[in-house]
Amino acid sequence: MVAGLPLIDVSPLLGETVNTTTPAARRCAAQIDGACRQSGFFRITNHGVARELRERLDELSREFFSLDNAEKSKCAMPLAGSAWRGWFGVGGELTSGVPDRKEGLYIGQPLPVTDPRVVAQTPLHGANLYPQRPAELGACADEWFAAMHKLGVALMRGVAMGLQMPADWFAKTIAREPTCLFRIFHYPPIDASRVPQDGVSEWGVAEHTDYGLLTILAQDDCGGLQVRMPNGTNDGANNGDTWLDVPAEPDIFVVNIGDMLDLLTAGRYRSTPHRVRNVSGRERMSYPFFIDPSWDAVVEPLPLAGTPPADDASRRWDNTSIQAWTGTYGDYLTAKVSKVFPALFATLR
Repeated sequence: MVAGLPLIDVSPLLGETVNTTTPAARRCAAQIDGACRQSGFFRITNHGVARELRERLDELSREFFSLDNAEKSKCAMPLAGSAWRGWFGVGGELTSGVPDRKEGLYIGQPLPVTDPRVVAQTPLHGANLYPQRPAELGACADEWFAAMHKLGVALMRGVAMGLQMPADWFAKTIAREPTCLFRIFHYPPIDASRVPQDGVSEWGVAEHTDYGLLTILAQDDCGGLQVRMPNGTNDGANNGDTWLDVPAEPDIFVVNIGDMLDLLTAGRYRSTPHRVRNVSGRERMSYPFFIDPSWDAVVEPLPLAGTPPADDASRRWDNTSIQAWTGTYGDYLTAKVSKVFPALFATLR
């Protein structure tokens, strides 16, 4: 029997001058540490993000995705160049080489044209490319981005404390200038009784792991997110695993760890595979925010106590070793995103 994902009250970590030495803060950090070791996923409540903001973002996003493709293509990703911002249509993003059954809007930290990274055409750096309709979506997305960045920094305090590091360890080391990315995803429904025959996967997004430190996911009430959970003795082919349906609770956010936390902890924290299939019969919306290492950060394993677990490369969805990676996070992210949007990447080389 696989237990559900833990629900953690993260209010003790919030605030500009939070006291991380209180029993409540230490208890919260211990709960985060336990969840990262056991499943790599947890749910959070009392996160400080206003319901009104989430509902406004949801309403404006649905309005945008209800437009025809000709209107949405006015902010298509190729128009943003190397910044990788803007809209892509259903089937435009790939997982393991297969088109996903979703469309989305890519958003990041806005940078002026004079920023050295923009001048150098560094991938994923630049200005956001927002739709003309609805006109309010861009400002609302920026407001959400700021709220998620603040929450992400707070959660990283908890991760650091759980690892017995100073609460500001990430802010002073590999995430001094965190790479923050935000996505608005729209998943059209599919008929659960048959496999689609249009060349696009039945999966809104197929099995994968995230790339960086933490992902914070807000979602609507449709459901469809599944997490692969170890269940008993595994035979190396993942036949002992169970796919757990994650509750669809709009006021509760889902948090999961990425590959760089897996690497940083030498596998003590695992970046857990997950996937999405929308069989709700309704349009599904989700809002993942990624807080990741600085672009030029080199992530190396921490000198943590105890013997780390064996490399799990043979069990990973892509059969690659996270522990064997060397280089900057920017190199890692660029390599990953180039496989997600190969046609776009080819035009920018």
